[in-house]
Amino acid sequence: MVLTRDLVSETAKVSYPESLAAEARKLTRLGVKVEVLGVREMKRLGMGALLGVAQGSAREPRLVVMRWNGGKRAKGKKPIAFVGKGVTFDTGGISIKPSGGMEDMKWDMGGAGVVIGLMKALAGRKARVDAVGVVGLVENMPSATAQRPGDIVTTMSGQTIEVINTDAEGRLVLADALWYCKERFDPKIMIDLATLTGAIIISLGNEMAGLFSNDDRLCKRLSAAGAAVHERLWRLPMGEEFDKQIRSEAADMKNVGNRGGGSITAAQLLQRFVGKTPWAHLDIAGVTWSKADKPTVPKGGTAFGVRLLDRLVADYYEGK
Repeated sequence: MVLTRDLVSETAKVSYPESLAAEARKLTRLGVKVEVLGVREMKRLGMGALLGVAQGSAREPRLVVMRWNGGKRAKGKKPIAFVGKGVTFDTGGISIKPSGGMEDMKWDMGGAGVVIGLMKALAGRKARVDAVGVVGLVENMPSATAQRPGDIVTTMSGQTIEVINTDAEGRLVLADALWYCKERFDPKIMIDLATLTGAIIISLGNEMAGLFSNDDRLCKRLSAAGAAVHERLWRLPMGEEFDKQIRSEAADMKNVGNRGGGSITAAQLLQRFVGKTPWAHLDIAGVTWSKADKPTVPKGGTAFGVRLLDRLVADYYEGK
């Protein structure tokens, strides 16, 4: 948790895709296998959505893959997987954010910070589980090379996305990261974490994270683990009536829907990149940062999600 808090609270001048990948590499000391993919590898894989977000920045993106093999290693046994959004600074790109409060966007990599911290926790206590952590690391900046509203990107899956708003960038990063994780590891379950939408703060304030899923059992397990460690989740609906909001006339989908239900339509986009894998999306935008000290959480990065997911693993997947 301390590692995650430090990563989330660090300034974007110090914490950028390459340096955050270097922090993840340090987990090799605990036995975690770490791979770092650069621009060349991601281009070869066809990650046009993730690369599109990064193209406006002088900082090159990275995709980090972390593997902890602590399970029984039975033949054909699937790992559990965690995927994190790692936007090390988010200006909004060409759809630039208002200046007031933009300094907070150093913690838009909160999801990636949780995944890195979780992998350290699992390795540190030698958890009897096979786990994969994937984080997409980018910086979203406006420049002469930045992607524009109206651009269409082709994801690793082959699906195309019309970029209506460049500030809805986290879902583009996750689209490629989720598909990569699904295709390469065929996980038993896949959980992503992201400071994805301001809309979730309107819905739940700073008290709970939003939970979206295609699997009822996984939802129940996550909610129970969250309640046990007081990192509470609230499940929100998904469905065709929301999915139709992201239909595009120019591409397979657009990256934003209507003003209402913004957290839900973001989740609907992510769901298009998970296939039949049991999946859950945690929108942690309202709980990643605390503006005041609390009994168990100091001011700054909270590490919300590390204890929750470690408890989930311990209660339902470890040694199974």
